[in-house]
Parts: sequence; C-alpha cells; structure tokens
Amino acid sequence: MNSLPIIDISPLYGDAPSAWQSVANQIDQACRQWGFFYIKGHPISPARITQVLDQAQRFFRLPVAEKLKIDITQTRHHRGYGAVATEQLDPAKPSDLKETFDMGLHLPADHPDVLAHKPLRGPNRHPDLAGWEPLMEQHYRDMQALAQTLLRAMTLALGIERDFFDTRFTEPVSVLRLIHYPPRHTASSAEQQGAGAHTDYGCITLLYQDAAGGLQVRNVNGQWIDAPPIDGTFVVNLGDMMARWSNDRYLSTPHRVISPLGVDRYSMPFFAEPHPDTLIQCLPGCQDEGHPPKYPTTTCAEFLLSRFADTYAYRREQQAV
Repeated sequence: MNSLPIIDISPLYGDAPSAWQSVANQIDQACRQWGFFYIKGHPISPARITQVLDQAQRFFRLPVAEKLKIDITQTRHHRGYGAVATEQLDPAKPSDLKETFDMGLHLPADHPDVLAHKPLRGPNRHPDLAGWEPLMEQHYRDMQALAQTLLRAMTLALGIERDFFDTRFTEPVSVLRLIHYPPRHTASSAEQQGAGAHTDYGCITLLYQDAAGGLQVRNVNGQWIDAPPIDGTFVVNLGDMMARWSNDRYLSTPHRVISPLGVDRYSMPFFAEPHPDTLIQCLPGCQDEGHPPKYPTTTCAEFLLSRFADTYAYRREQQAV
C-alpha cells in the first residue's frame, strides 16, 4: 500500500467486451482499496497539456489587480480567480498557499437556469489573454468526455445501466481548475500547506500535475504516501458524492499538497460533477439487508453548496444574506 495503481484505459476506446471488463475490474479494485489511481492510454495529448499549462503560467504571472478583474468572490456561480489564501481545505491549518482559476460549463445569460438564479450556473469569466478562451473551453469538453468514459467503465462493476452516469451528466456542474502553488518559503507560517488535508466533494477528479511533485495521499493504514507525477498520466480520485452513491463501497480518500521547496507548482484538476438536480442516493447494487443505505438522499447542488460553505468564507457570507 505504498504506491497507487496505474491503469491503462486504452481498451475503453475499443469495442471488446472482455477488455472493457478487465479495465472495469481494475478500476473497481482501485476504488475499493484506494479511492485513487493513475490512468494512462487516454486521448488527451501532451501537446494539449503543454498549451494549457503555458496559458496557466501566463495568467498567474499577471499583476494581481488584473487577475482580480475576475475575482471569484464577486460572483454567485463560483467562476474566476481565487487569490492566495481564499480557500481553507483543512480547518486545523492556515488558509491554503495557492491561487486558482475556476471555470465550468458556460451557460449564457438567457439560459433558464441562469434566469432562475440557480447556484453554480452561469457564464464563464475568462481573462483577456489571446487564445485563452477557445483553448480552455475545448479542454473542458475533452476532460468531461474522458471523465464520462471512466464512469461508463465503473457501471460494469457497480451493476448499473451503461448510460447511468451519461444521463445524469447532461449540462453538468463539472469544474476545470488551474492552480498555482508558490514556493514553500513564501508561506505565512510553517503550518501553511499548499492544500490542506481534505477529501474532494464530488464524483470523480482527474488531475494533471507538473514535475514539481508535492501531492500526498493517505492510505488505509493512515500513512501519507507520495503520489509523484508520472509522464502521460492523470491521477484519478473519487469524491464524497461517489462515496455516498456507492454506500462507501468506493473510498473518498484524504489527500494534501505540500508546497515544493524553491519552485512553483502548477496543477490542473478536473472535477466531474453531474447535473445539479441529480439525486444522490444509494445505488441498488451497493445495498442489501446487511448494508442498508448510510446516507439520506440529497441533490448534487445541495451537497456541493454545503461543502463549499465549509471551505470558502465568501460562500458562507453569501448564503447568510
């Protein structure tokens, strides 16, 4: 239990049922034992990663005043720039030593959900950088497709319809996030971490991390182990929403980022979340007489908003209004 499994998902882009089942079995085992694994054999090209990473570095090098033109605390649908210490993932530690950019599914101002002022629904707020918007919007779509391919494989192990997740991920509230972690020496105290220990909120996360390292995962024995960058892979982990769906058959595992010494770290997680009205309730195959449902039914939006309020002071203030 000292290294995460690496799963080749290239068979998911073919039609052989036995190959699909083999990959599904590997994913199922990793989700039960770890809640974390690497994937290789995916269709996101190295050239694409380089393009997105270059744009992320350009954005985070901008003056703070320029980045704050799309300040995330000034929107009700959680899009834009989050300054250093905006988040506090571990309540026992200082706010996180990182700055962020968040985007989601772009919904125009005349979309019914936007007109109804539904939370987490609205237009993206992009910086004014040449080439940024079309690249990021395309990368968002491609990462969503990759996430849904993984979820389709999970249905084989979970005993649910092949299109179970696809039907629930129409107009999703998935988030593409870009993160810059300044070097550790810039921390406000020795206790300030890049990202405090936490579990992810939602369904499934796909993470690109650069060569700086710093990601750590807590194994079932309570030990923190390194999850180093591996060329050509994404780190995949499950969130609390998937744990609820599976009645804790699948693990939502604590993890953290220790800011590297002397270098900047960049990462790009994609948080795949369903349509906000999706009911999150125990799957039929994950309950029986000996394992009744552990959690009450909720919706995707209700659950995410409750978790955002725990992490972001500005969300708590907005909800109190």
